Amino acid sequence: MTKNAAVIGLGDMGSGIAKNLIKAGFHTAGFDIDQQRLRKFEEFGGKPAINPAEAGHHADSVFVMVMNGQQARSVIFDDDGLIQSMKENTGILMTATIDASEVRNIHKNLQGSGIDLIDTPVSGGFPGAQDGTLTMMAAASDSILDRHRLAMEAVSSSIHRVGTEVGSGLSVKACLQSLIGSIFSATFEASVMAAAAGVDAESLYRVFASSSAGSLAVNSALENIIDGKFENSGSHIRTMYKDMTLAMDLARQLSVPLFTAAAAMQLFQAGISRYPNGDNWAVTKITEEIVGKGLRRASARP
Repeated sequence: MTKNAAVIGLGDMGSGIAKNLIKAGFHTAGFDIDQQRLRKFEEFGGKPAINPAEAGHHADSVFVMVMNGQQARSVIFDDDGLIQSMKENTGILMTATIDASEVRNIHKNLQGSGIDLIDTPVSGGFPGAQDGTLTMMAAASDSILDRHRLAMEAVSSSIHRVGTEVGSGLSVKACLQSLIGSIFSATFEASVMAAAAGVDAESLYRVFASSSAGSLAVNSALENIIDGKFENSGSHIRTMYKDMTLAMDLARQLSVPLFTAAAAMQLFQAGISRYPNGDNWAVTKITEEIVGKGLRRASARP
């Protein structure tokens, strides 16, 4: 059976999704406004398209990995959008993290088209996307999820069916990001306290990693900090800032106080203002500048 897929948005996340679709045997088309990304996509076996409509023409499953809701609507509904070419019983997998109300509106406007919509944001960052080990928070009917199961399995090692109503996936993602942002922020501050106390960087990392606090979030954050990798690690601060903003917006809509996440949000606000081209870990430098010390491995010191 021929398997056809497409990816709209070929950045750090979308390029990984595309690579793993190709690896799994899918004929994969792709579109991005960045011509350099399209060239790289073609180099690893993808078929570049001139617009979303061309990318989706033969695709059974199309992954949309753009930055925000406006872009998501554009690649679906514009004159050269996916809705112009996709056939009945094909599907759009909204892997981008946008507002839950935006994906519900997209779903409403797709009614009558015969095109499935799966609300399925992902977690795992750049490593998960490149390795095909993303966690998916998928919301749609069981029949729709079953129809696109092979494409989802090509890019994810953990597919969670979190509900049948579109919007449920993005609500789960907002909750997750409020937690991850808070964990990151606490790790940033703990690293500076360790530096001020004269703690050895590798010793702290080993203790954190083997303790009850150890986790992928803590370990990756601390490792990047002590290695001084504040840019080009595949976890841009712009993305987390956007995700935290969506989490805070959802909490406000639901009248839920998020005391810890709100403090974390302010740290990310400071970080993106001071280091707009940095990764998440660059937020640490705000506190380092106040204290005058930062935690680094010996090999990462200037």
